[in-house]
Amino acid sequence: MNTAMFGMAHSGCVHAIKSWADPCPKQGTETRGSTKRGDKVQIYGSALSVLPCSSTSQELGYGCCMLLGGMEQTRMHRRSLARDSLGNCVLCLPDSLNLHKDQQRSNKPGEVQMFSQSELRTIEQSLLATRVGSIAELSDLVSRAMHHLQPLNAKQHGNGTPMHQKQGSFYWEPEALYTLCYFMHCPQMEWENPNVEPSKVTLQTERPFIVLPPLMEWIRVAVAHAGHRRSFSVDSDDVRQAARLLLPGVDCEPRQLKIDDCFCASRKLDAVATEAKFKQDLGFRMLNCGRTDLVKQAIALLGPDGINSMSEQGMTPLMYACVRGDEAMVQMLLDAGADLNAEVVSTAHKYPSVHPETRHWTALTFAVLHGHIPVVQLLLDAGAKVEGSLEHGEENYSETPLQLAAAAGNFELVSLLLERGADPMIGTMYRNGISMTPQGDMNSFSQAAAHGHRNVFRKLLAQPEKEKSDILSLEEILAEGTDLPDSAATPLCASRNSKAKLKALKEAMYHSAEHGYVDVTIDIRSIGVPWTLHTWLESLRTSFQQHRRPLIQCLLKEFKSIQEEEYTEELITQGLPLMFEILKASKNEVISQQLSVIFTHCYGPYPIPKLVEIKRKQTSRLDPHFLNNKEMSDVTFLVEGRPFYAHRVLLFTASPRFKALLSSKPSSDSTCIEINYVKYPIFQLVMQYLYYGGAESLLIKNNEIMELLSAAKFFQLEALQRHCEIICAKSINTENCVDIYNHAKFLGVTELSAYCEGYFLKNMMVLIENEAFKQLLYDKNGETSGQNVLEDLQRTLATRIQSIHLSSSKGSIV
Repeated sequence: MNTAMFGMAHSGCVHAIKSWADPCPKQGTETRGSTKRGDKVQIYGSALSVLPCSSTSQELGYGCCMLLGGMEQTRMHRRSLARDSLGNCVLCLPDSLNLHKDQQRSNKPGEVQMFSQSELRTIEQSLLATRVGSIAELSDLVSRAMHHLQPLNAKQHGNGTPMHQKQGSFYWEPEALYTLCYFMHCPQMEWENPNVEPSKVTLQTERPFIVLPPLMEWIRVAVAHAGHRRSFSVDSDDVRQAARLLLPGVDCEPRQLKIDDCFCASRKLDAVATEAKFKQDLGFRMLNCGRTDLVKQAIALLGPDGINSMSEQGMTPLMYACVRGDEAMVQMLLDAGADLNAEVVSTAHKYPSVHPETRHWTALTFAVLHGHIPVVQLLLDAGAKVEGSLEHGEENYSETPLQLAAAAGNFELVSLLLERGADPMIGTMYRNGISMTPQGDMNSFSQAAAHGHRNVFRKLLAQPEKEKSDILSLEEILAEGTDLPDSAATPLCASRNSKAKLKALKEAMYHSAEHGYVDVTIDIRSIGVPWTLHTWLESLRTSFQQHRRPLIQCLLKEFKSIQEEEYTEELITQGLPLMFEILKASKNEVISQQLSVIFTHCYGPYPIPKLVEIKRKQTSRLDPHFLNNKEMSDVTFLVEGRPFYAHRVLLFTASPRFKALLSSKPSSDSTCIEINYVKYPIFQLVMQYLYYGGAESLLIKNNEIMELLSAAKFFQLEALQRHCEIICAKSINTENCVDIYNHAKFLGVTELSAYCEGYFLKNMMVLIENEAFKQLLYDKNGETSGQNVLEDLQRTLATRIQSIHLSSSKGSIV
């Protein structure tokens, strides 16, 4: 349930003091007797500050300066810090709170001591506590501390405590304890329970406070605030004011759900209705105070519905008692006839303050939400419905108690609810029948998985399945695609339960992967739930971000288990960039080999798309007899110092490059054009191709094909270039593929480059062991020169997947 946040209370009359973040005194600094007799010492755990004695103890007790560290006086605090045998700072009680010495001073000879030494040590340890594990533990510590500190305060005069406080004891309001628990609560203390997940710990390099204030400081400063306003009860604001001094900069606790927040006397009501409202409000307040002796009087004020009256929040007194975890009040209300299964109403007209998320919640739901196990046990023993407001066979429009317990990760509550028959398969639907989430209805499995509660999820998984009726609903018939069963048919409950559970686990797998809890996802996969492409990709992404190499290897091994029907656009837009990023970042041979297997698998068993010959355009043609014939030539090429005789009429229409070469020279018998960077035999093959009108009669050696490809590219002879590309593609192997690819990239021959990339992907399992290929993949110089092989491979593989799995004519291009 959403809650508002309290604003931090401020006060302008408080002097700034040293916070708990100050470091301990340096080695050799004496903490006893290190100040003058007239100075007052502020001691915050391990921080010291000396203030000049400019005011009396009474002035420091209250008034504008009364909060100067919460009545930290010289005699009270001079021994708050001591050093152990190693010279380290150790927090200890001041002399004024040393119960051993106080008892020795107060007892007369022969008088029996009030407390044993073990009891006194326990009390002192309680006063030095800086963290608590639960509200119940804190309530017990504060109660014992106040019981034993009150006599000491009464005996000590001039300690800064207002005189009227010495007349009676202080009472801590429940809201004050909740607020103090917010500041002192430590989730790590719950690790003593083996069922609580310790995996939520995050490493923090900086701590906001080196030493946290002990309980005695919280009590002292909070009591000082209560005394300053002449009150005998410590409320939540007193604790927040103490936090403002002891833990500056820390946020406040969330607002508690209580009757005070919802009552208002509307001016639209007449006097009689307003009076009834005030009486009902008084009745709720009397029950909210926790005094069981006021139940009868409170019921009389609540109105005609009595003990089951509802506030403007649509809640009954029993619900408020369950929110507070007041077990005694819950029992008293049950004895008075409170309705166990009353629901929060959904009509906003009569109850305007009803929160939408609490509609249809019961008292059990509130008790589970706030983790009050004894109250939950009490309600269940009294006959509360374990599923809350859910009726058998109806759609559920609010969270069940088990859903809330699973989301909170409360293992004990989940176990208790399962023992009482709670169904983890129940999910939540909106009122219009539309599911809460696109992937399902967020049942208890999904709640535990989405929040990463691994032990809770395993507990839910171990719960035996409930038997269902043999009668199939129309929805089940349509979903299963089966005919109506006859009366003699065998029971289908086992198969139907398995299908429903599989669907629930698939949904849970989706949510665990979506929220980054890979361990839960792997647990679900280990029991046989199949991967979807999305859950696999999200799990791989999380493992890569968390640098969990074993998990990455495990997930890559699982890729082939994904059905090809799962291959969607997400594989191209999300999957390929992620996997190529892993290949680029990881130099691990196992991961590289696994990725190679995946890429080859995605490329498919079909052959690499073939290169097709380009038909040469019809141009002028001469008899081969005129090839390199000096007698009839009208242009001469000088190649490697050797002349080669040709004819303008043929070359002028052969290509734009030849046309440009001939146009740059005047037409005469002595025209001579020098050709650089082309060897004479290669130039002769080019001319032979032109004079013969094709490449059929060319005899090309293996060591000449790359140079001929370069010459064809230079002279812009597309048909000859394609012919050379086809020869390269036919002769490609694991030894020369890298050289061919580099040459094709250098020349800008895209078709041959794409063919080589297809060859890489199809044979990557073998090539990944090739040093030349690995150097090609991870060559940083290639990236700076604009050649990124991994990006080109990703693009080629995306095109291949698109044509095989996603296009309307699948596999048409291969």
